[in-house]
This record gives sequence, C-alpha cells and structure tokens, in this order.
Amino acid sequence: MSWTTVVGSLAALCSMVSFVPQAWRIVRTRDTDALSPGMYALTTFGFALWTAYGAGLGEWPLIVTNGVCFVLAAFILAMTLLPQPAKDKIADGIAGPAEEES
Repeated sequence: MSWTTVVGSLAALCSMVSFVPQAWRIVRTRDTDALSPGMYALTTFGFALWTAYGAGLGEWPLIVTNGVCFVLAAFILAMTLLPQPAKDKIADGIAGPAEEES
C-alpha cells in the first residue's frame, strides 16, 4: 500500500468521524443553539458537490467519504433548523428520551 493511499484513507476517516461527536451531542442534549445554520448549509452543499464530483469521476473513495459526510452534515443542519418538538421526536427515536440533568 502506498503512502498516499494511507494518507488519503486516514484523511477520509478523520473527515467522516469528525461529525459524529456533534451529531451525537445533538441527539443527547437536543441543543443546537450554538451552531450556525449558515455554516452547516454551506458545508452540506459542499459535501453534495464533492459527492457529485466523485460520481462524475467514478471515484468510489470520494463518493463514499463525501456521501457519509453529507448525510451527517445534513442531519446536523436539519436538527439546527427544526423546531424543538421535532428535534425531540427525532432524537427520541434515535436514543430514547433525553436524560434529566440534576
């Protein structure tokens, strides 16, 4: 395996995994007040374009990596834009009711 394949694989893994903590925090807390919808809209659009670019080239590493990032960024964007009752319903479906803080 070449060093460029290793570096590219690590970069792809970092990109995909980087959204998971934010998405999980939203599911647990239902709080998106500190997030910028504009930034997540731009990021989501960028991942959609990268996915389309990868599809145009027929490059599965670009398609898969950016497709996963697109889904995670779109989830975060949607949760940022939804009203609280809708956020609660989606998060309850994923992780169950939010834990009460004492």
